Amino acid sequence: MLKERAEEGQGELLAFTDAEALRALEVITKRRPRIVTLERLFASTPRGAALIHRIKADPSLLQSEIRVVSHDSDYARVLPREPSSDGGASPAASAAPAAGAAPVGAAATAAATAPAAAPVAPPLDQRGTRRAPRYRIAAKVDVQVDGNAATLVDLSTVGAQVVSAGALKPNQRVRMAMVDEAGNIRFNAAVAWAKFEIPPGSGPRYRAGLDFVDADRQAVSAFCMRHKQS
Repeated sequence: MLKERAEEGQGELLAFTDAEALRALEVITKRRPRIVTLERLFASTPRGAALIHRIKADPSLLQSEIRVVSHDSDYARVLPREPSSDGGASPAASAAPAAGAAPVGAAATAAATAPAAAPVAPPLDQRGTRRAPRYRIAAKVDVQVDGNAATLVDLSTVGAQVVSAGALKPNQRVRMAMVDEAGNIRFNAAVAWAKFEIPPGSGPRYRAGLDFVDADRQAVSAFCMRHKQS
């Protein structure tokens, strides 16, 4: 149903599930679709909002129209190119290549692409558009992610980047703990993206971006100020 709503009779239509947001973004960035369509429920999730913000932040995708539709109603909306004032999740959208329409949805994601691939865009910024200032953290500040030790790379009041020996996967819900001499901060988070690495002279590890779910922003901000790089 979502594909049928996105189809305009021209060009190629590519579909992605909600778990394939990063893959969809890679295709959108490379092929620069004319229309990107996202399912309404998916668009309202943190992952959907992050995808929308990534598309809006890419200058090479200024001509890609972002649409949000519902798979079970006539709801349809074209999102404005200007980011929302609070930088948070707006209702969602989807992008399609130069000659077709495509949806990205909670059950199915689609992106229409032009018959010919456009020039490859610059490498993706895996960390995405910031909703809050993020600070580089001093070396060897460790935290816990689901009980496993992890190194904190950077931190904001709404998210963080960590490096962990424990496996981390996109969409995974985790329990995070940040402890120092001033106190103990514990909260839930979701893995927004993850990348497996094997650095020279080191063992395998996972680098991941976390979206905070219920963190105390004042406590996280204070922790950040205590441990950010000078």
